[in-house]
Amino acid sequence: MENGTVKKKKSSSYLLIILVLVIVVAGGGYLFKTRGMAKDSAGESQQSAAVTLGSIENVVTATGTLEPSDYVDVGAQVSGQLTKIYFDVGESVKKGDLLAEIDPTLFKADVDSTRAQLNYQKAEYKDLSAKLALAEYQAKRQRSMYADGATTEENLKTAETDLLSAEAQLEMLKAQIEQTESELVSAETKLNYARIYAPMNGTVVSISARQGQTLNANQSTPTILQIADLSVMTVNTEVSEADVSKLRSDMDAYFTTLGSQTQRWYGKVQLIEPTPTVENNVVLYNAKFDVDNKNGALLPQMTAQVSFVTASAENALIVPASAVKFMTRPGGGSRPAGMAGGRGGGRPGEVQVVLADGTLEVRQVRTGISNRVQIQILEGLQEGEQVVVTAAHSSSSSSNRNSGPPFGMPPMH
Repeated sequence: MENGTVKKKKSSSYLLIILVLVIVVAGGGYLFKTRGMAKDSAGESQQSAAVTLGSIENVVTATGTLEPSDYVDVGAQVSGQLTKIYFDVGESVKKGDLLAEIDPTLFKADVDSTRAQLNYQKAEYKDLSAKLALAEYQAKRQRSMYADGATTEENLKTAETDLLSAEAQLEMLKAQIEQTESELVSAETKLNYARIYAPMNGTVVSISARQGQTLNANQSTPTILQIADLSVMTVNTEVSEADVSKLRSDMDAYFTTLGSQTQRWYGKVQLIEPTPTVENNVVLYNAKFDVDNKNGALLPQMTAQVSFVTASAENALIVPASAVKFMTRPGGGSRPAGMAGGRGGGRPGEVQVVLADGTLEVRQVRTGISNRVQIQILEGLQEGEQVVVTAAHSSSSSSNRNSGPPFGMPPMH
């Protein structure tokens, strides 16, 4: 009996020891697993970035359209059949080149008729000049004879009347000749208008008429073709009313095109038109600037993605914008420097710097220009240092408990 009891007690003791060992092992494994997960979680949620040296700019973006800086619609100033067009679209022309011709038959006939009429009048003028000379002689002779009593007063009056009549007829013919000369100039001008010349150097960008077409210039000037100077292009940009106040004349601007998004074309704002256009209740203002296009890469009506540079800095210390925490301003709210008009005013902030031993140090910095992705550091950091761009559990950390947003997220409003 006693041996059986002893055996039972030993078996119970063994079972108890085994159970305790199982609990200890299980608890240790759970603790090890839990600690490892926390470490992994912290490692994944905390990231750092290097302080780099580079360029930063704040821009106002808008969409624009390219147009030639100088162009002209070449039209017909006389009516008639268009017999010939000498250039095609895309060809270059020089000022004075013959572009097109209108049938000149009627204009030549008008010139010939007017010139013949003028020649007749000039011949008639010579005849009347001779008659005037004779009338002057007769009047002079009658005056001399009347003084000697050799003729009557009636003969004298007749001679003087004939003289006045000859002078008047000559004056009228002279006026007719001047009118005919003016008509001849008009007829010759119309004949010249039948040949259409290039008024400027440029490229033929469009042709509106066809050979054989009858043009009617009596109601309006029909356009035959358009010539444009493509060596300089104008960018017409539609800027929203929210952004137009940030623009100013002579500020830097650049753009890319849909077909060449890696290449930039640069210029300076020349004009901000004060009269807006309204599209779907959206108020837009037109801002213009010119760019050089001597290589011909830009064409009319291309779409331009325009950036107006409101602020910029070269060789600046730059960190991700999410690395900087800004203090809450009195009255609530905060914003990174450079957000208002793009001009950095040295706004103070904080960053977490990763030291060489892996520990973190909260450091005061002074910021400059920001473009919402990166921010300029004016003071407080050096190139190559590492800063924290995200922090784990920042909302529960006592060091981050304040009325502002979580660390690394610039307050917006």
